[in-house]
Amino acid sequence: IPHPPFITNSLSAQVWYLHNNVYCLYILFLTFWIQVLICRNYMGNMDMNEIDHFMPILMKREEDAEMTPLVTHGSTHFLWIKHSNLYLVALTKKNANAALVYSFLYKIIQVFKEYFKELEEESIRDNFVTVYELMDEVMDFGFPQTTDSKILQEYITQQGHKLEVGAPRPPATVTNAVSWRSEGIKYRKNEVFMDVIESVNLLVNANGSVLRSEIVGTIKLKVVLSGMPELRLGLNDKVLFEITGREKSKTVELEDVKFHQCVRLSRFENDRTISFIPPDGESELMSYRLNTTVKPLIWIESVIEKFSHSRVEIKVKARSQFKSRSTANNVSILVPVPSDADSPKFKTSTGSAKWVPEKSVVQWNIKSFPGGKEYMMRAHFGLPSVDSDDLEAKRPITVNFEIPYFTVSGIQVRYLKIIEKSGYQALPWVRYITQSGGEN
Repeated sequence: IPHPPFITNSLSAQVWYLHNNVYCLYILFLTFWIQVLICRNYMGNMDMNEIDHFMPILMKREEDAEMTPLVTHGSTHFLWIKHSNLYLVALTKKNANAALVYSFLYKIIQVFKEYFKELEEESIRDNFVTVYELMDEVMDFGFPQTTDSKILQEYITQQGHKLEVGAPRPPATVTNAVSWRSEGIKYRKNEVFMDVIESVNLLVNANGSVLRSEIVGTIKLKVVLSGMPELRLGLNDKVLFEITGREKSKTVELEDVKFHQCVRLSRFENDRTISFIPPDGESELMSYRLNTTVKPLIWIESVIEKFSHSRVEIKVKARSQFKSRSTANNVSILVPVPSDADSPKFKTSTGSAKWVPEKSVVQWNIKSFPGGKEYMMRAHFGLPSVDSDDLEAKRPITVNFEIPYFTVSGIQVRYLKIIEKSGYQALPWVRYITQSGGEN
């Protein structure tokens, strides 16, 4: 590929180019010129020089502050995403399904990360053979194929290949109608472990008013079952209870529900039944979101006092606002302090406090915080003699915690039925966990 005139300085970026339907797949590394790391041409009917137009267009858009996820050159459309210093770009001359293309690109990132931990130039260079094999499996003649890393890892490994005698046999998961689970799985003890995990995202202002409130939930499975079992999961879903005439029961209204591919969507749409043949081992069955107003589970009040501009004292009161039968574990309260503070002194009614100067915060750790309890922490710092009105303590106080056997939304697993043709007995285990989210 000739020296591109648009690159005037040394860039550290890589371009991963693939054409729709998808026609070909490139991994490129940019220095003073474009160097192709890996190329896989799926259909052979695309001009291989089209990729040369992508970076000039992107750089011009960036200069003009007109960055968009789709750029065009002539009749060619570039759909791109960025991961670290990688650009993943899909090219098409057709009216392609953009959502499908982007979904495929993000899925490819996930597959490579699960293989190589990090997706970057070094991991590509160090795993050429594995990358080529994965590129052949995830795409066939321009159409996406198997993109489940668990299935791919059954026959594409990072160990050396052994010479096999006789004709090679395709993996059962490739020819099986249930591509996410192999046949012939056997266990001595059959069990299913289910975790219902809810993350609470809250943003509260200084007056105590809730500015933002959201619950993000996931249901995770660890399946240790023989054969090809069918599972049926029942939740206290509001829509289901309205259909069956049980509106007085306690229910939750799930929003933005996303299922694993194993769930039969047609049954869920018809009668809200969650029926599926589960993958073996660990997987995420579903995720959901609730836009509902909830009170802070751990309420924080803080008072800051400055004395003669030479020292500051911060008083923090933490109160748990959930029932006494529940307990928050590993509570961490991060209280912002001025960046120029020094000589820290702490006093707590429970737990321990420490100064984290690189983050300009006091970290108050409480191993066990029962419901209905209230604790205090005092922090004393020295300040430089120079007066500053920049109150960095206006940054929000962050609270991290985890409450087992408790959900904020009230979601409940009503039943988990396990049906297998051999009729073995299996034990289902359900655990509920509430934890802090990204904003508190």
